[in-house]
Amino acid sequence: MSDSDVEIEEESEDDCYDDYYNALDDNEIDQTDPRQNDPEYFEFECLSIQDVERLLNECVEALCASLQVMPSLAKVLLHTHNWTELDVIPAYRQDANKLLSDSRIKPLRPPEVDMQVIRSSNSILCPICLQTFPGEYFRNLSCAHYFCKECWAMHFEIQIMQGVTTGMECMAQGCNILVPEDFALNMLSKSCLRERYQQFAFSDYSHPELRYCPGPNCTYVARAKEAQSKRVTCKHCKTSFCFKCGTDYHAPTDCETIKRWLTKCADDSETANYISAHTKDCPKCHICIEKNGGCNHMQCYNCKYDFCWMCLGDWKTHGSEYYECSRYKENPNIANESAHAQAREALKKYLFYFERWENHAKSLRLEEQTLQKIKDRTHQKVMANEGTWIDWQYLLDAAALLAKCRYTLQYTYPYAYYLEAGPRKELFEYQQAQLEAEIENLSWKIERAETTDRGDLENQMDIAEKRRATLLKDFLSV
Repeated sequence: MSDSDVEIEEESEDDCYDDYYNALDDNEIDQTDPRQNDPEYFEFECLSIQDVERLLNECVEALCASLQVMPSLAKVLLHTHNWTELDVIPAYRQDANKLLSDSRIKPLRPPEVDMQVIRSSNSILCPICLQTFPGEYFRNLSCAHYFCKECWAMHFEIQIMQGVTTGMECMAQGCNILVPEDFALNMLSKSCLRERYQQFAFSDYSHPELRYCPGPNCTYVARAKEAQSKRVTCKHCKTSFCFKCGTDYHAPTDCETIKRWLTKCADDSETANYISAHTKDCPKCHICIEKNGGCNHMQCYNCKYDFCWMCLGDWKTHGSEYYECSRYKENPNIANESAHAQAREALKKYLFYFERWENHAKSLRLEEQTLQKIKDRTHQKVMANEGTWIDWQYLLDAAALLAKCRYTLQYTYPYAYYLEAGPRKELFEYQQAQLEAEIENLSWKIERAETTDRGDLENQMDIAEKRRATLLKDFLSV
């Protein structure tokens, strides 16, 4: 083996990753085009309810003109086919009966009941209320299951109160024919129910280009040409959410993975909370300590020992050990262990990631208090003529960036939990650890902003954001 081969083998893992980072920082992060510079860049527009209604009506009118169908039928067709006209039109022209049957608008086979005979009868028994009415008092869908108007109205009222509108079906047992909008509105006599039906139906129309803002009492809608797992921020209530799934933004974790993670947390969180207490003992003097700030760099108030809240390691050597702190160490022999041992190992792995996920969520809440302290301190300094609001704005910018970086870091743990072992996971864990280290440095400096040099703080902000951008650039799924 040559000397050069020896040198390559002895090159540390951190050195390899540092070369990788330097290449990225020089060639990819510092670009002027926002599409390249920001991995979360996403083009969208905010629409009002009136804009959305106009958009949906245009789709309905276009389909009505193409297929010569009623607007209520066009709405059902579009809604059941994700508002994609290019799918509906050729399918309708090829086999209209099959499309209507697949869309639950008409049964595939014609009904055996002659509704003309029913309507002309003087006395018909309603199958629901068992009362007798003239035939003209009965109504039916395309399936020809007939019921009196009172029973239809009661059925719709119950469904609407439960939030069901576009999914309302025929009352007959085993029949799944959908109720069109005009039929339901004709049966509803109460104006409040009609308005509620229309509101719920409007919210149910899941157009692929639209996402309703989940902000409280916000009526605006985000529109984009492609449903990607990217951040959109409502321009009216400032709520941020994932455009693809409409839930809280969760980069770099994809929509399916975060759904699995949140379901698991809902099932196992009580166990995790029981095992992971909010207090820990100082590793040096063993006095009980409660975490009251967002930073994980802890200093014991009793013995002044500096340590990491997560792994309880000495903070002085933590710069070189952060990779170990944020990485879960798998048991290489777990496949040969008993089922009980495997279950215990699985719980141990989950608790490792859950504790870090929950810790960063708690840090975000605590750092909101730090932000308020910064605002109060800034106000005091401005009132004391120790600078203007602009002079102290950098502290608010630093706190905002810290929240942004820590939010991303929190969502790296579900991603890491489900990521298969291998080189890609090793790279991800390294970048995750680097980001975590820079975030903790930033948090430490913000909490001690009185003694932190402005230039040093702004440099730390730049480093932290570059680490975050690099991780998202490599691992953000769209």
